Amino acid sequence: MFDKLVLYLKLIKFSHSIFALPFALTAAIIAASGIPSLRQILWIIIAMVGARSGAMGLNRIIDRKIDAENPRTAGREIPAGKVRVADAVIFTIISFGVLVFAAYMLNPLCLKLSPVAIAVVFLYPYTKRFTWSSHFVLGLSLSAAPLGAWIAVRGTFDWQILPMAFAVIFWLAGFDVLYALQDLEFDKSSGLYSIPKKFGVKNTLALSNIFHFFAWSLLAFTGVIFGLGMFYWIGMALVAVLFIYEHLLVKPKDLSRLDMAFFNMNGYISMSVFIFTLLDYLM
Repeated sequence: MFDKLVLYLKLIKFSHSIFALPFALTAAIIAASGIPSLRQILWIIIAMVGARSGAMGLNRIIDRKIDAENPRTAGREIPAGKVRVADAVIFTIISFGVLVFAAYMLNPLCLKLSPVAIAVVFLYPYTKRFTWSSHFVLGLSLSAAPLGAWIAVRGTFDWQILPMAFAVIFWLAGFDVLYALQDLEFDKSSGLYSIPKKFGVKNTLALSNIFHFFAWSLLAFTGVIFGLGMFYWIGMALVAVLFIYEHLLVKPKDLSRLDMAFFNMNGYISMSVFIFTLLDYLM
């Protein structure tokens, strides 16, 4: 049973949960103007785990044939035969069920909007088959983290949280296009769409810089909207440094440090936003 659990955690890349969860918790703190109730925190985390597990499971199911043809992804659990498609379907349905139940436990608006979140993550795997803007659809799916957490605490949809949601979209698109550089040749041969295929390596790196500049600017605008203090701005300075360092890691003729730029730096960025927002309210 433990071995099977490990397989499913690998299937959904559970370690990558560090990307979206800190933004959800950051939005929850801002929405509560402090620490949300333990009940709200618990169900927000459960909703996030359910949503992300379901989204990744769905992505792996829909993309299983593409993954099998791509040398980089052929060893993934479904194409490698380690996890059966039927089992992955059951796992995905249960995960989305957890999301819907957590939304129900939070408030009526969360419950009403949960099908919208599921619809977006269902759409994403198909977009790479017809548009290079699929990176933004993936960003849109992750933007549900701050939006959902805000609604979970406030019970209303308010414009003030939108800059953070758009920041997540640009942040995700900025590092997803870097990650997509690994599959540039495969995308060309298989007819898939991506920004690297459309614009080439050099232009992709430039666009990633631009996307992350927009992301940082929108996070800064969030600080202005909510009148956040010194600790938040210290965090924003650190996030700027991390963005710069991330882009120094990846060069047009040297993509060897893509994994470090993708996982390490972006994990540090999301955690920095959360930690310094928390400090701002605590102090």
